[in-house]
Amino acid sequence: MKLNRIARLGAVAAVAALSLTACAANEPGNTGGGEPSEGVSTLSGTVNATGASSQGAAQQAWTAAFQDAHGGVTINYQPTGSGTGRDNFLAGSSQFIGSDRAFNAEELAAGGFNTCATDEIVEVPAYISPVAVVFNLEGVEELNLTPDLIGDIFNEKIEKWNDPAIAEINEGVELPDLAITPVFRGDASGTTGTFTAYLASVAPEAWPYEDADEWPVSTTRSEAAQQTSGVEAAVNAGEGTIGYIDASRVGELGSAAVQVGEEFVPFSAEAAAALVSGSPLEEGRGDGDLVFDIDPAAAPAGAYPIALVSYLIGCVQYEDAAVADVVRSYFEYVVSAEGQDAANAEAGSAPLSDEIRTQAEAAIALIGAAE
Repeated sequence: MKLNRIARLGAVAAVAALSLTACAANEPGNTGGGEPSEGVSTLSGTVNATGASSQGAAQQAWTAAFQDAHGGVTINYQPTGSGTGRDNFLAGSSQFIGSDRAFNAEELAAGGFNTCATDEIVEVPAYISPVAVVFNLEGVEELNLTPDLIGDIFNEKIEKWNDPAIAEINEGVELPDLAITPVFRGDASGTTGTFTAYLASVAPEAWPYEDADEWPVSTTRSEAAQQTSGVEAAVNAGEGTIGYIDASRVGELGSAAVQVGEEFVPFSAEAAAALVSGSPLEEGRGDGDLVFDIDPAAAPAGAYPIALVSYLIGCVQYEDAAVADVVRSYFEYVVSAEGQDAANAEAGSAPLSDEIRTQAEAAIALIGAAE
């Protein structure tokens, strides 16, 4: 049973994005900012990480600032995609990962986290961002789209941009007699999971599939692309294309305002935060496992209904104490107000609320070395 623990944790605050400044607030000799307050950081070592490409720009900023503050540390984060990141964490080749979905109950029960000394893991929200529906149509910057229209487009049921169903809710927009080419993630992706969960929740007739990290449609006209950067490039490269990407990568592409109730809501960090703030945390998980249960069909007025909650995932216990110290300190920096504000400045993600940050800090404090 899932209960609304979010009432105890508080709402997720507005905007965000990525940049970086500093190190962990609790690290000796540091204030949580980019510069040590006294002495020199005692952290050292190299940590290898993989995972969510949606976090890519944020991770570049976070790792750069953290390494500036801790000269003896190297963090190698490779944006391989969430699915590959989770596989690597199980295999023991990534010492922490970013993932656009948490491990599910079945995966947790199976265990086998070879990165860790035990099967207890820490999963904390680190990056909250809209998933934008983007398109490439000359002269068109924004369109209104209903959930059913989005489902029919990506399910290849609507083939032309000037289809009457699209034109009806976009009065005054000159829609070309041009084929629609949907672009989807060809790799296993939490962004795909977020997008398909949205469609399965709000448009079950147009989208007769369950939510999934891998694209479920047998395609004839659609195009697959690898990772967030690949979808962005594919949509940019072809007129008439449409895809879904982390909002930080929209750039000059057109984007859809998505119907919620009687209104059409454009993506924004504030609107994504409104969706997450009304969502509970899943019950039945460990003390270090903070996972949101988001229902797009329950989006309140003004909320953007396709919101990504991307996680940092690590071990409660590592065999190597030095690795445990680096991972713990890095996670502390990322969820800090400073780290979240840095992400806000670069990517437009939504910072964690103070209440959720406090919960995340308690989870991160569990990270240590096996005795």
